[in-house]
Amino acid sequence: MTDEREACGRCSMSTAVDVANAGRNEDERAARDPYAGDRIEVDEDELRLVSPAAWLSGVSSRLNSAVDAFVWKR
Repeated sequence: MTDEREACGRCSMSTAVDVANAGRNEDERAARDPYAGDRIEVDEDELRLVSPAAWLSGVSSRLNSAVDAFVWKR
């Protein structure tokens, strides 16, 4: 089992966009493309500074790693 997973929600958004665009022609799909144009990209470290959820996620991950190391004496 791995802890690696997509945290940004992009896969879910892609699925929702595919469903919303079903039956539309190319021009209509291009006009509704959420990935077209400019996007706001935020560095993970900057996100942790401003987002409590991202900060707590990092703390949780480090705590889980520390407990795992203690329990399994790694």
